[in-house]
Amino acid sequence: MGKVVVTEFMTLDGVIQDPGGSEGTGHGGWGFRHPTPDGQQFKFNELLNSDAQLFGRVTYEGFAAAWPNMEEETGEFGRLMNEMPKYVVSTTLGDASWKNTTIISGDVVNEVSNLKQKYRKDILVSGSAALVGTLRDHDLIDEYHIMMHPIVLGTGKRLFPDGTTPGDLVLVDSSLAGPDVLLLVYRPAARRSFIGGRSDT
Repeated sequence: MGKVVVTEFMTLDGVIQDPGGSEGTGHGGWGFRHPTPDGQQFKFNELLNSDAQLFGRVTYEGFAAAWPNMEEETGEFGRLMNEMPKYVVSTTLGDASWKNTTIISGDVVNEVSNLKQKYRKDILVSGSAALVGTLRDHDLIDEYHIMMHPIVLGTGKRLFPDGTTPGDLVLVDSSLAGPDVLLLVYRPAARRSFIGGRSDT
């Protein structure tokens, strides 16, 4: 059975919105303010460990506009992004033009549960704040990958907004992506010892 892995660029005050600067938020692009020489390999390994990607509509549209034109300059990373099966959750998206994309417009919880049964490796969720909230509320997230940037924005969509159901996470890995940026891997405490049919020990 596959794992749902949420991967986020995040500020110290928990904001995950617009790290690339494409959403027109006025505070975007913060993901480039601190160097992350080891971050690219971390992201590449995420793709290698995944069978599919899952998006909310806003994140999907941003990625779909960029990645088909970036394969030549990004090599194997870009090829994986474009070739991998992709699923976008939306009730308003009429056409999904990015290669190998399926639109999920019905029962999100049931559909994602089915994807976890369908795939053996990870199902990677980037950005997609609203979708992540839905997945978290229904206990469908198996792991969080957080690239923590030493930035305080004071505004923007947060990974754990006010009203999030309380819960404990377990730190299973940590390293530096750059001089000031941390890579953190957390799992919900209930999944500490057994994930996707594989024991941690």
